[in-house]
Amino acid sequence: MLKLHSFVFNPMQENTYLLSDEKGQCIIIDPGCYFEEERKQLSDYISTNGLTPVMLLNTHCHLDHVFGNRYVADTYGLKLHLHEKEKKILQQAPLSGMVWKFPFEGYTGDLLFLEEGGKVTLGDDVLEVIFTPGHSPGSIGFYCAAQRFIISGDVLFYRGIGRTDLQMSNAADLMVSIKEKLFALPDDVEVYSGHGQVTTIGDEKKENPFLG
Repeated sequence: MLKLHSFVFNPMQENTYLLSDEKGQCIIIDPGCYFEEERKQLSDYISTNGLTPVMLLNTHCHLDHVFGNRYVADTYGLKLHLHEKEKKILQQAPLSGMVWKFPFEGYTGDLLFLEEGGKVTLGDDVLEVIFTPGHSPGSIGFYCAAQRFIISGDVLFYRGIGRTDLQMSNAADLMVSIKEKLFALPDDVEVYSGHGQVTTIGDEKKENPFLG
């Protein structure tokens, strides 16, 4: 069974997720740690709990979700997993950081591409890759059917949806991703978004003002 731990990092209040199994292996998803104290918070949690990071994943590659990619990759010897359509966004992230006055060194290592319907495994635990473009062209979610949760990036939030006024975003695609992909999941599935609090698929079907 997977244990989920979240951190809130950087001035954009981004949610970074860490999934670990009973054997002490862990996956780091969207490391948004920008400041040195945030990087230390992440590494201290890993070392204090005796965890071994074995995989680095991005739901998408906007700068607030990738600030810590290079740190995590260099510290733990990991390669980055993402959807191929996020490659350009990843490459542009350091320039976006300069524009927004958050300079940082981007990840420059090997890229391992994930596709719709693919599987991410951690020991006996499995995450299904769900392709959810719109907010970003290669956005993906990581769905754990056994434990009824999805780490969804910036697609669906508690009473909100992802922005579509950004470069390479698409409002129509976002709606399809939410209504045909995420809303196809069981109502009791917990949604761990890129920002904000946890919600459920069923609650957002009923209460989300953007999806009525």
